[in-house]
Amino acid sequence: MIIRTIKKEDNLIVKKIIQESLESLNFAIEGTAYFDPQLGRLNEYYDNLDNAKYWVVELDNKIVGGIGIAPFDNEQGICELQKLYLIPEAQGLGISEKLMETALSFASTHYKSCYLETNHVLKVACILYEKFGFKLLNSPISGSGHFAMNAWYLKDLEVVNQ
Repeated sequence: MIIRTIKKEDNLIVKKIIQESLESLNFAIEGTAYFDPQLGRLNEYYDNLDNAKYWVVELDNKIVGGIGIAPFDNEQGICELQKLYLIPEAQGLGISEKLMETALSFASTHYKSCYLETNHVLKVACILYEKFGFKLLNSPISGSGHFAMNAWYLKDLEVVNQ
């Protein structure tokens, strides 16, 4: 398994992984990542943000998923964990945990806390987030366009070198 920063040539592969994953869950709807305008150019999107990064994970020279960190509320020192998706064949192998560790390690060098939005239907994802110390909120933090989500989490980060 190799976890690395996304490259331009990875963009369409990652877009396909995200969209097919959302389609399989009947979440190919407005208010989800499915329609994010930057979805086909994630490397450029994350490269143009301060303190942001998107990683892909390869198994046997094939991209099987990814995860991102981007600023959410700079005044409050909050980043957002974004677009954690894996193809079905890569699920259940511990890859999500490795991606979470990579993303949260990066986030802790730039932010005080990490926010994410998901849906209660995604039970395995919610369990993963809680395992990593994310606490369920009663309502979203204002500023997101993903209005189809109904589960909002926040994690205080152990800040490194801030």
